[in-house]
Amino acid sequence: MQLAEFNAADPDAARATLRPCIDVTRWVDAVADARPFASRDALLEFAAQAADPFSPAEVEAAMAHHPRIGERPTAAGTEASMSRSEQAGVDPADTAVAEALARGNRAYEEKFGRVFLIRAAGRTAPEILQALDSRLTNSPETEDTIVARQLREIAVLRLEGLISE
Repeated sequence: MQLAEFNAADPDAARATLRPCIDVTRWVDAVADARPFASRDALLEFAAQAADPFSPAEVEAAMAHHPRIGERPTAAGTEASMSRSEQAGVDPADTAVAEALARGNRAYEEKFGRVFLIRAAGRTAPEILQALDSRLTNSPETEDTIVARQLREIAVLRLEGLISE
């Protein structure tokens, strides 16, 4: 979608465009309500700061839409397609890494009670595995902050892929 089209869209259509980026109503509303944006960079800059900080409830709601790292969603739709693309660096054929990611995912879920989340785009499976192992040593409070930041990075990255100048 072109920035001009996004800027001119009715509020419901603008919100529908934004929702696959991150399902945090306060973020979606803030970005949609701040239109028009003078440039794509201005939009992305605003989106990176909108609704900051996310509340714990917003983080948990948004997390419900994220698959485990290494498990690509099979569902149709914009968000599932984005997730598959973001995890392109995770090769399921590399069984040793896939098994290590599965073990790490289980350990993370046992410790933190949610799936491991990282902006996977541009990262290789070994890099993701290293980050997962490292983050397993975090306190819940530290991890909450990291997860919220990762959600925001993913949202902005997805928005960057949706809106062109």
